[in-house]
Amino acid sequence: MFPERLDDFITEDNPVRVIDVFVEELDLRALGFEGVDPQATGRPAYHPATLLKIYIYGYLNRLQSSRRLEREAQRNVELMWLTERLAPDFKTIADFRKDNGKAIRRVCRQFVVLCRQLNLFAEAMVAIDGSKFKAVNNRDRNFTRAKLQRRLEQIEASIAR
Repeated sequence: MFPERLDDFITEDNPVRVIDVFVEELDLRALGFEGVDPQATGRPAYHPATLLKIYIYGYLNRLQSSRRLEREAQRNVELMWLTERLAPDFKTIADFRKDNGKAIRRVCRQFVVLCRQLNLFAEAMVAIDGSKFKAVNNRDRNFTRAKLQRRLEQIEASIAR
């Protein structure tokens, strides 16, 4: 159904190319990933770089479920290109997340910093003219420096989860 080269479907400015280059440049052994060196016997497992690419792709596209990531790896052309047509099952993806949680958090933090340096995140600006709006300023809708700091800590905790 597809031509032999999935590369024809992935444009030069596609974000999956950034993910691919980013993961290939990481020293997974130094970051603490398990399974970088294959076992001497038995069938070789998926390389952690492949599973990390799937996980980062899911992180960017708001796909958290390992079952949804499995489905995407089987049908999504971008993910097929990224994993070179490998499609691990949901249990493999879930076990990778469970076994390498700290290392994944470190990599995601590095990835967010890289994206900020490359200006890949858009900043939103809100401007209000002199118009009057009927509004309710309740506790949940107003922000102080302390509330913003607590919110940033909540976001860090969310990344850690």
